Amino acid sequence: MTRSNKPLVWGPFAAGGTLTAFVTPALIVLTLLAGLGYAPELLGYDRLHAFMGHWLVKVVAIAVVFVSLWSSAHRLRITCYDLGLRADLLVATVVYAVALTGTLAAAVFLAGI
Repeated sequence: MTRSNKPLVWGPFAAGGTLTAFVTPALIVLTLLAGLGYAPELLGYDRLHAFMGHWLVKVVAIAVVFVSLWSSAHRLRITCYDLGLRADLLVATVVYAVALTGTLAAAVFLAGI
């Protein structure tokens, strides 16, 4: 029996989809409240900046960005295949490279905090 690498792709996909489904609505509500001027003091810039300055929070934030981007990339890959784009190796390479580039960009940004 041959071994498959599907768990390596589907694991982060499932984690990212689940995490994004829970986190995105909360971020939308918080952004709306902040835009309307109703942000609580706990979500003030100085407090969030200090919170994001901790190394463990940075690692968790990078992990959240990674699984969210990986989930989006995998969904886009499968959608391209369903739409008839059969160059799966090329599509997979491009979408996963973009997800990794986005994760690296987030890591570089967070390293500057």
